[in-house]
Amino acid sequence: MDLLDNPIRRYAWGSRTAIAMVQGRPVPSPEPEAELWMGAHPGAPSRLVRAGCERSLTEVVEDDPQRELGADVVEEHGPHLPFLLKLLAAEAPLSIQTHPDTEQAQTGFAAEEAAGIARDDPRRNYVDPHHKPELLCAVSDFDALCGFRDPAATLAILDRLDAPLLAEQVAPLRDHPDAGGLRATLTSLLTLGAAARSALVSQVVAACRRLDGEPYALAAGLGEQCPGDIGVVVALLLNHVRLAPGEAIFVSAGTPHAYLRGVGIEVLASSDNVVRGGLTPKHVDVTELLRLLRFEAGEVTPLPYEEQAPGVRVWRPPVREFVLTRVVLSEAGAAVDLPAAGPGILFCLSGGVDAENGVGALALKAGEALFIPAGRAVTATGDGTFFHATTA
Repeated sequence: MDLLDNPIRRYAWGSRTAIAMVQGRPVPSPEPEAELWMGAHPGAPSRLVRAGCERSLTEVVEDDPQRELGADVVEEHGPHLPFLLKLLAAEAPLSIQTHPDTEQAQTGFAAEEAAGIARDDPRRNYVDPHHKPELLCAVSDFDALCGFRDPAATLAILDRLDAPLLAEQVAPLRDHPDAGGLRATLTSLLTLGAAARSALVSQVVAACRRLDGEPYALAAGLGEQCPGDIGVVVALLLNHVRLAPGEAIFVSAGTPHAYLRGVGIEVLASSDNVVRGGLTPKHVDVTELLRLLRFEAGEVTPLPYEEQAPGVRVWRPPVREFVLTRVVLSEAGAAVDLPAAGPGILFCLSGGVDAENGVGALALKAGEALFIPAGRAVTATGDGTFFHATTA
């Protein structure tokens, strides 16, 4: 087991309190802190000390992937840690975005490499050749947009708006309330010229302010935060999901989504590929977004979990890269044994956790994490709440 030193990503939408409070640092922090990364992604790997030398987890895995990951994981996923664990703190909305599947990621990455686009170029969509399914478990009340709302429900919502410019854009969906109508309407919205886009957003926001309830209040608020951004209108096509602490959603490839506000634990395939569609000043690649999106509509509900024991909740999404477990030791009332087959990362969210593997022990306080190589059985005790990510 290795104690990890984990990098913080400082994005404008982050919180000045959430991550600092978990780690016991003074608040507010000097800058917004959006994500605490725990893993071996080369863009911001965790660091550890082995044999008295500080190294990145990426380097440790590359030196001996069979030992660190296990033969089965290397055979299935290659010689890299296949998941990334994050503590995410959103004070303002993230962009509306989607992620590629494996084939799309490999093709897109190869094309941008061949085109000579630097990996830090803001126009870049694909910084690695991996897909990016993700699971978000709420730590606080958490708001998100996820997936297209059923067209009939969307039309009923839009019918209450006195916004003639929007009625023009939604005509394809009204004529064909299905995947084809959704695609046509979204394409029309995303390809509007600057003047028409500004007029439409202003009209829609004004109409939403005249109405009570959701999603009108949400769109009006987004209009204040992202003035003139077409994502304000696109948000009206998406499900507004509210998670209570301990609830989770799974976001598959091609699903439009945006995390709006809250603190959560996110586990994802180890990738940073993002194609954006709105609510952002960053690069929006409309052609690529429309190519990736899956226009499947319907209600989004929390991902079911297994209650393995009191205080032990396990989510198994339909991917092989990761499984997420949340353990509340005060509810468990006993030692908890963690899966040992694949590599793992344990993150202490609150309280204290003592991890023991028969050879040594590490005591974690809130905000700390450790890496567990494959095949090392670990038992956790203490009074804390922790998350454990490993492979399926």
